[in-house]
Amino acid sequence: MDKEKLAMFKELLLKRREEILKDVLETKKELVEEYEPLADAIDQATRESNLAFELRLRDREQKLLKKIDKALKKIEDGTYGICEACGEEIDEKRLLARPEATLCIECKKAQERMEKIRGE
Repeated sequence: MDKEKLAMFKELLLKRREEILKDVLETKKELVEEYEPLADAIDQATRESNLAFELRLRDREQKLLKKIDKALKKIEDGTYGICEACGEEIDEKRLLARPEATLCIECKKAQERMEKIRGE
């Protein structure tokens, strides 16, 4: 992959990373804010349910941050865009859709089939 494309993907990854970190900070701010107990049990349950949902999202984003950091390291060491399973180049269209991808589309499909068979 040429330097211009690598720079473009690096910018995409950094932008995505920044957006995730911004969301994390907003969630932290919401958690730190002091909540007054609500008199209505239904309102309290709704608030807690929403908070649990937000925390699950942040957990998923934590995992995505690790993938983004891994992709940025791969750009630095010259291995970005190479499938970790077969060693072939990952199609640019796939990288545009998921710049943190580590598998080509065929290897990813095979991985998903195996996960489905194992019930994961």
